This record gives sequence, C-alpha cells and structure tokens, in this order.
Amino acid sequence: MDDDRSRPGVPARGPGDARPGSALEAGLLDVERRERILSHVRAAGTARVADLAAALGVSPMTVRRDADRLVSEGRAERVRGGIRLARSPVTDEPGPLAKAALHSDEKARIAQVAATLVRPGTAIGIGAGTTTLAFARLIGAVPGLTIVTNSLSVALALPHHDHVVLTGGERTRSDALVGPVANRSAASIGLDALFLGAHGIDAERGCTAPNLAEAETNRALIAAARETIVLVDASKWGVQGLSTFAALDELDVLVSDASLPAAAARAARRGAARLVLA
Repeated sequence: MDDDRSRPGVPARGPGDARPGSALEAGLLDVERRERILSHVRAAGTARVADLAAALGVSPMTVRRDADRLVSEGRAERVRGGIRLARSPVTDEPGPLAKAALHSDEKARIAQVAATLVRPGTAIGIGAGTTTLAFARLIGAVPGLTIVTNSLSVALALPHHDHVVLTGGERTRSDALVGPVANRSAASIGLDALFLGAHGIDAERGCTAPNLAEAETNRALIAAARETIVLVDASKWGVQGLSTFAALDELDVLVSDASLPAAAARAARRGAARLVLA
C-alpha cells in the first residue's frame, strides 16, 4: 500500500492513535474508501455499517454516505444495518463478447493452470464459457487427446485438432449446446476429466447455471466423467444462477484466481477436494 502520509493534506499518525490503520484509512480519497468498503463486503458477504466504520477509521455517517453512493451505482444493496454486494437476477446472462471482456487477466491465469491438469492420451470434456474457451485454446497440442464439448466456441477454437466430438443440442445465449440431444450424447460417452465453467458459485448452492437446460446438460456431463474440474474467477463467488448443477463436494478440483476472498477460499476448501488459485 502507498504511504498516505506522503499525500498533501493527510495528517501523519501520532503515537496516541488507538488503531494503527485508522489514520491511513481515514485519509483515503472517497473513491478509494468505497473500494475498500466493497473489498470488506466481498470477503464477508455482508458488512454492518458500524464494523465498516471501525475498520476504516471513519464515522458511521461517512460509511452510510458511501453506501448510498454504492447503492445508487448498482454495486451494492442495503440490508438491515449494513450492505451487501448487488446481486444480478438469477437468469441474467451477458452475451459471450461481454463476458469475455470481464476479468480477462484472471481467466487467462486460470486457463494456464487448468491446462497443466490435462494428461496426454486421455478423453476430456469441456463445457461452455469464456474461461473454458481460454483453456481450450491452450491444449490443442496435447498429444493423443480426445475432446468432447457442448460448446460451439470451443469446437471452433480447435480447427486443427483431429479428435473433437461436438455433442449437438439446442444453442443457448452462451453458445452452449443443451437439451435432450446433448444429454443423450453425454450419457453415451466416458470422460477421464471434465472442465466446466459456472455462472455463479457459493458455499450453499454450489455451482449454478442461468437456465435449467444448461444445468441439466452439465449434470449429464459430470455423470460421464471420472473427475470434475470447475474453472471460475473470483468475481463468480456469491453469484447465484437459476439452477444448481454441482455441489462443492462433488468437485474434484476448483480452479480460481488469487483474488478470491479468504472466507470464500475457506468455504471452497471445506467443499471441493482441491482448491487451486492461479
């Protein structure tokens, strides 16, 4: 962290400060303080005004003003005595281009780590999503690999790979192929490992999808796989889709990024067999 004492107009801490971090936090610019508030909320899920005021070394009134601003910007929601992160509708799903632009660096790091989990000569499944698409682009040269996917984008990203199986099915907004045709295809195959994305993930509902058909096809693919590996960036934690397709304890590996809040990482470790942070 930059030393706020070097900033014009920010008083240096004196020996009588009760909380060592208070002067630093109190001297933050408004926009920086609001970002700190969001960081606290992401880590805990919700945060009380009194706790935020104590953590930041500012008055409860200042926190309330910041909370009002975050609510007006659509970044937070009011709860009794505090705030929580704003929640998107469970059926809300941005288009592929919009999703690809979000957290692209984190997705790239997750894809690189996931690629190290692929063994030559195996059959793997790849679900739809922008993180799984980034992963697919890295594994085309793995020798002896058979790839089964219900994603048009993934199949098109592997034009020179000799062994790509496309399940068929009805196309969704995210270019996933879902429904009875995709589910029957999944039921007829066996996979050594399956790599899936998720619309959202949390400790209670696990991995969720924005519609029932996509969740059902994901479940069919999981049933066909010996190992299930889910790739989600930290922004997905706490987001809920319409339908659950896997509880955390059904995951063999969860790959996320290093910005995953500590509380979320603890919950993930209690559920998934293995958590890997990129």
